[in-house]
Amino acid sequence: MTAFEEMGMLPELGRAVEDLDWTLPTDVQSEAIPAVLGGGDVLMAAETGSGKTGAFCLPVLQIVWEAMKDQQLGKTSKTRDVPIKEVNWMLNMFDRGSAMAIQPDGLLCQSRHPTEWHGSRCTFGVAGKGKYYYEATVTDDGLCRIGWSTPAASLDLGTDRQGFGFGGTGKKSFGKQFDDYGETFTLHDTIGCFIDLDKKEITYSKNGKVFPKAFDIPRDLHNSAFFPAVVIKNAEISFNFGATPFKHPPTDGYMGVNAAPEDKVVKSTMSGGPAPAAAPKKNAPMCIIIEPTRELAEQTHAQIDKFKKYLESPNIRNVLVIGSVPARDQQTEISKGSDIITGTPGRLEDFISTGALDLSQVRFFVLDEADALLSGGYTPLIDRMHRQIPKVTHDGKRLQMIVCSATLHNKDVKKLADKMMHFPQWVDLKGQDSVPDTVHHVVVPIDPKTDRRWMRLKQHVMTDGIHARDDLRPGSDAPETLSEAVKILKGEYVLQAIRQHKMDRCLIFCRTKLDCDNLESYLVQTSKDYTCVCLHSDRKPEERNANLQTFKDGKARFLICTDVAARGIDISGMPYVINVTLPDDKANYLHRIGRIGRAQRMGLAISLVSTVQEKVWYHSCSSKGKNCNNSRLTTQGGCAIWYDEQGLLGEVEEHLGVTIQQVDQEINVPMDEFDGKVVYGAKRLQTGE
Repeated sequence: MTAFEEMGMLPELGRAVEDLDWTLPTDVQSEAIPAVLGGGDVLMAAETGSGKTGAFCLPVLQIVWEAMKDQQLGKTSKTRDVPIKEVNWMLNMFDRGSAMAIQPDGLLCQSRHPTEWHGSRCTFGVAGKGKYYYEATVTDDGLCRIGWSTPAASLDLGTDRQGFGFGGTGKKSFGKQFDDYGETFTLHDTIGCFIDLDKKEITYSKNGKVFPKAFDIPRDLHNSAFFPAVVIKNAEISFNFGATPFKHPPTDGYMGVNAAPEDKVVKSTMSGGPAPAAAPKKNAPMCIIIEPTRELAEQTHAQIDKFKKYLESPNIRNVLVIGSVPARDQQTEISKGSDIITGTPGRLEDFISTGALDLSQVRFFVLDEADALLSGGYTPLIDRMHRQIPKVTHDGKRLQMIVCSATLHNKDVKKLADKMMHFPQWVDLKGQDSVPDTVHHVVVPIDPKTDRRWMRLKQHVMTDGIHARDDLRPGSDAPETLSEAVKILKGEYVLQAIRQHKMDRCLIFCRTKLDCDNLESYLVQTSKDYTCVCLHSDRKPEERNANLQTFKDGKARFLICTDVAARGIDISGMPYVINVTLPDDKANYLHRIGRIGRAQRMGLAISLVSTVQEKVWYHSCSSKGKNCNNSRLTTQGGCAIWYDEQGLLGEVEEHLGVTIQQVDQEINVPMDEFDGKVVYGAKRLQTGE
């Protein structure tokens, strides 16, 4: 397995980069490739010759090829096996705003327009008599209003006298009248929407807490049908109309809308259901790469040719679209089939405006040398293209953006990222590393000379076995004994951190795959409540994907991983990180704790740092550690080194220009810096709020 395959790359791509004599990923590739494979947006800045082109081309090629392979095999996105009546209770693909994206099952919608409201109604409504209910859960921050509307209502819910909305700001709205109601709501909150057609009343709840009546339905609407409806601005909402159990089941005679009697159900006059996925058009690529100059476009196109050489059945067609070449020839190439388009702005604009290039299937939108594109006056073109590209593909995949720039701190690049990108991961190899002010990071010293709990724990804790042949004597201060003591104590300190901060979601970083496995076993044997999964390269791809999804779905509280495996993780609202061992590369410290504190949400990073050196595995053998028990030092022909975490901590502090606060073994973290108002995982409260 090549180093690139360790990051999840296809073997065919691994062979291609080996042909180029690339033995190890560059820094920018190590950061960006797993992030793109993990589904995230990426902002990157790196020097020329850093491998930046490979950092975005390789993962894009992999995902495009895999999608084409699925189409070739007739695979489609998974849908729930439920009766057709239930399936039809969904957001209506044909009754929505122009920037409103809806997943194929009709149960999740998203709009990424930063300034405009875009709405949608359900395919069915209720009328006559009865008491009905549905739920909406905020799955990504933004502005929203949820409620009920008649067929005649504006899609801008609550701004006319035909629709009733309840917004995240804690306002109810009808006929452009916005009044305080209930409570504000935000990410992960579930809103219940009640309509009582017997009493002609509308009510809402938040996370099961039912508020007082919001609206009396006016007499002139008593005979109307009412459809579940939503309007959002730069937000994402998921819905449950009753096909699956509600998070907060209604009482007092209310039923899910999809259980309404057929004689009380009204079908939308708009086409009722999602459009079937049509066969992809030949002129509809999955990836658009924009380069500011012809030379850069040619270089990128040539690199793609080299990378894809072993990707067969299906074969990826990449087309170069640049000026000074007859447009007719390029148009002919596009019409034969185009999966990846690399081009310059002028020629791309010509083909898009004439319909020669269709943007309906774009999955990746890549801006290379973005600062040059923006300074060259191409912002309007980029805006127009972004508006035309669906934000969710027909098979439910989110549009991914990759932006490369000489500096990520260019004000125009930052403005573009804020407007178009979805919580992008920053890969800034040119700027000064710093810890966001939304991240509180602390160090917990572990001193086995003073903390002797390891002596009673040693029979119950599995370590990495590096001291299996050493004469370990309890009470001794021999380096080997203290090293083994550190390994035993670290698991106990992880438990203390979890208990002290009542952690329900946490990323836990270990140095090796074996350490991950051992910590997983220790947590599981400690308590059945400590549900956890592992991510590292010894786990099969199917297991890694399943484990990550289990954690994202909240079915496991803790995700234990190595640095390499964690690079593709993109989970919003993550509150905690624990570093069981500091990384040996100081830059990886910021990468690890950068998993928290995103989107202005507070995060706590706890690093367990040994006061004594620890002997650890450092395999240089041909088996890469498999069945290796050579615990001699590398200087003696073995596969072990002495790990100095105190020295590594000094390097991290010097790199960041800060002194990281140390806390006691109880892991009590002072809140003074945050005025005592911090809630990890929630947005930071400003003074006076």
